[in-house]
Amino acid sequence: MAEKKKFYITTAIAYTSRKPHIGNAYDVVLADMIARYKRQQGYDVFFMTGSDEHGQKIEEYARNAGISPKEYVDKVSDEIKAVWNSLNTSYDKFIRTTDADHEAAVQHIFKKLYDQGDIYKGSYEGKYCVPCESFFTASQLVDGKCPDCGREVIDAKEEAYFLRLSKYQDALVKYYEENPDFIEPQSRKNEMINNFIKPGLADLCVSRSSFKWGIPVTFDEGHVIYVWIDALSNYITGIGYDTDGKASEKYKKYWPADLHVIGKDIVRFHTIYWPIILMALGEPLPKKVLGHPWVLVGEDKMSKSKGNVIYADELAEMFGSDAVRYYLLSEIPFTQDGTITYESFINKYNTDLANTLGNLVSRSIAMTQKYFGGSLDGKGAADGIDGELISAAAEAAKNYTAAMDTYHNADAVSFAMALAKRANKYIDETAPWILAKDEGNRERLKAVLYNLLESIRIIGVLLSPITPEFSGKIAQLLGTDERSTVFGAVNAYRVGEATPLFARIDAEKALAEIAEKQKKAEKPENTVTFEQITIDDFARVELRAAKVIACEPIPKAKKLLKLTLDDGSGAPRTVASGIAQFYSPEDLIGKTVVVVANLKPAVLCGVESNGMILAADSGDEIKVVFLDGVKPGSKIR
Repeated sequence: MAEKKKFYITTAIAYTSRKPHIGNAYDVVLADMIARYKRQQGYDVFFMTGSDEHGQKIEEYARNAGISPKEYVDKVSDEIKAVWNSLNTSYDKFIRTTDADHEAAVQHIFKKLYDQGDIYKGSYEGKYCVPCESFFTASQLVDGKCPDCGREVIDAKEEAYFLRLSKYQDALVKYYEENPDFIEPQSRKNEMINNFIKPGLADLCVSRSSFKWGIPVTFDEGHVIYVWIDALSNYITGIGYDTDGKASEKYKKYWPADLHVIGKDIVRFHTIYWPIILMALGEPLPKKVLGHPWVLVGEDKMSKSKGNVIYADELAEMFGSDAVRYYLLSEIPFTQDGTITYESFINKYNTDLANTLGNLVSRSIAMTQKYFGGSLDGKGAADGIDGELISAAAEAAKNYTAAMDTYHNADAVSFAMALAKRANKYIDETAPWILAKDEGNRERLKAVLYNLLESIRIIGVLLSPITPEFSGKIAQLLGTDERSTVFGAVNAYRVGEATPLFARIDAEKALAEIAEKQKKAEKPENTVTFEQITIDDFARVELRAAKVIACEPIPKAKKLLKLTLDDGSGAPRTVASGIAQFYSPEDLIGKTVVVVANLKPAVLCGVESNGMILAADSGDEIKVVFLDGVKPGSKIR
């Protein structure tokens, strides 16, 4: 017996800052669909996902929560696993970047690259995005803001180690040319070439010294290995990359990866940084990177600060994992962003799952039970209408396979559903309930019901990577686990009792329940509930309009800016404010802000701060409250 062909597939590992929302979950659902399909095709599949657990943001979240970074990531990593499991994903390994073997392998990789001259020590001075923890050159900014998240950047300088991307630029371009399908969709490849490679690759910062929560550089205390080498290396460390002169059997078997499934926002990291790291290590490059589009809520990207986050596990708890998987895989196209709202989700469920699929199955099984006691022996006769259904089944299977082979998931679902719609139409065309009234039509009725059951079986096979629970129930109801998509592969049926597979949702009632749950949900992160105060308490706080007449960074205080204010008193007021990660001095000079003028003075990093300026903290970013056209010294009531 020939050895199975291998297929190694990975997702981007989820960042452990917070519980993943449904947009994050699309990554693992799409990869799981592909993994299940490849297993169905006879491949030896290894499917890996995991969690990315180091970085400055996590260190800060843990500090705010009053626990250690490890305690924090343990909690969030468990939440990630729980969400992935709620979606019935079939991953073979869940890697954590805090795993001891991963950390040791990453230290080995960093040292190896340093020893051979591909990593060198320097300092970085450029535009820094705190939420993304990324440095950018001025030319990479979009409208002066972070090209990844669109937020403000600050000027920063830091001692760091760098990876010589420029050394491998020509080799990377050659790999693109020799492997034209390396990046999918092609639009992502064009973006990488035009926006990043053609302007010339700048060497990449691969260590940090401004925080501690990371894998230490073994030969330079104070530096931790940055995300590009830490997180990206999981794809090889998770299968036993060689760190001691002897690669694991798993690594020899599965590397290079056949497919990295990632979001479109991290294509650059996986198609520029990661291939160059592998080239420097002398390892084969992955065969393909699939940069899928985003899941939006209406027209917006999901964000806790916007209050529009939908969680996949909560949807699965209410409507089942198959319903969530089906929506994501049918509504997110290959190249364009898809959208989700509770209303669109329920409408899709009722239209496709309850009406088209559910009714087809329940009607066909019920008629087989009613007219033949649940047993159909032999295929019976066939006529022209039957031939149309049989041709539709063959066409659906052919188109579905072509779509799945190229990872066009929404198209694949549509081809399977086209057969379901055709089978429903076939019921109306043949009217089995009328045929049943005449004993002379018994053989014809048997042929009609056989054709329906065979169509349902094929639909179940096609949808098994998308809706595995539904497909399993179909096989159980039909009494066969035949996986062929050839019409006529089963000669006889013994069906079970008809049960509703997808009960129709009362949209009004369900939306009311969701709204009620949202009201009762725990308060959002980064909010604190205070006891009520009286008007007299509020009157004790002196809020005053003040114009920023000077602003500068505070040495050795990365988060603080020193603001000099004109508050109308005739004497300048100095305030230290922890907004340096979100504003540069130039953003503030000349602006009018709100200052708490009677706050007790405090010394912060050697600067006496006489007051506090008002700002909104969404958790993702801080926005200073600016006043327009208000005279300095004006009281705020």
